[in-house]
Amino acid sequence: MPFGNPITAKDKQMRLPWWGVLCVIFGAMPLILLFHYFGKSALALPTLCSVAMVALAIVMRWRLRRHVWFWTTMIVIVALHVPLVLFVPWTTKWVPAIVITPIAIADLYVMLAILSFVGKFMEGPHTSER
Repeated sequence: MPFGNPITAKDKQMRLPWWGVLCVIFGAMPLILLFHYFGKSALALPTLCSVAMVALAIVMRWRLRRHVWFWTTMIVIVALHVPLVLFVPWTTKWVPAIVITPIAIADLYVMLAILSFVGKFMEGPHTSER
């Protein structure tokens, strides 16, 4: 079973419209305020990054939404992100985007690779391989 690149040409052409940017901004505000209210400001940035990357992975593979294995895999991925956010000691100090971006992209790439692998596993053997 060959394992190819999980990033497709269609993925590289994706663009976020202006209203999408507004949704992200106004969607993030309540989450940031909630963490600040409970005194857990250090968890706001890693949570936002995790939520953003999971959401982006879902959007990039939206054509798989009718498959139960897709949603099961995404639930497992989200469940793996929860301890990562809760148990890693995060800082409240400023972290440059040049540090955060490669980590977020690596997280997205791993999620897409997992979805690609599970998808190939769930397809089963092709007629030429039988």
